[in-house]
Amino acid sequence: MKAEDRGDRGYKRKVGQILQSGDDDLIIRILSDLPGRKVVNPLLSFLLSTDQVIKWSAVNAIGVVVARMADTDMESARVIMRRLMWNLNDESGGIGWGSPEAMGEILASHEGLAKEYAHILISYGRKDGNYLEHQLLQRGLLWGIGRLAQGRPGLIADSSSYIMPYMESEDAVVRGLACWIMGLICEKDAQRILGHLADDTSEIQIYINRKMINCRVMDMAKNALEIITHN
Repeated sequence: MKAEDRGDRGYKRKVGQILQSGDDDLIIRILSDLPGRKVVNPLLSFLLSTDQVIKWSAVNAIGVVVARMADTDMESARVIMRRLMWNLNDESGGIGWGSPEAMGEILASHEGLAKEYAHILISYGRKDGNYLEHQLLQRGLLWGIGRLAQGRPGLIADSSSYIMPYMESEDAVVRGLACWIMGLICEKDAQRILGHLADDTSEIQIYINRKMINCRVMDMAKNALEIITHN
């Protein structure tokens, strides 16, 4: 085995151990001392983890690492964005688990990248765009769009018409995340559907504000309605 390969495996093992802590502040502090380009590949691989602590820690860390990379080497950051986009391409041969979430976190973390790539992230939710049919990928996509909306609602405000139909999805998590987004962007045109979902008792688990929460779709709908009616 080449020394370089052993080094890469060593970095992956080290990054994996760091992510397992689930302490975002600690993770970012430690990763900040490691070379960004060395850290990115292991982080991308952990997007596929079935361990939710590791997966979401990787998403959060990627946002920070790539944003810092963009500050000093924008083209290298664009390469990472293109890799995530390729993962969602049918020609890649993969499915793209974790890629929409990582894209959303990166765009929420860096204004320049957000202005360049927000429309591409949104295109994955458009039937006339790069539509993702798989419901589990739709969960990731809506989370990514919601994460972007938390910090930069203006970049998706004009795209609400593409997101509202997801409130009528067969998948409860998708419905809940769509409600969350409607609240984040204060979409008044969503009030009718949100009113219907205020009786939706489907239980879901979602990752919001750096923690996993258990709730019902009706809770997400009511929260969104409250935000909209008070703005």
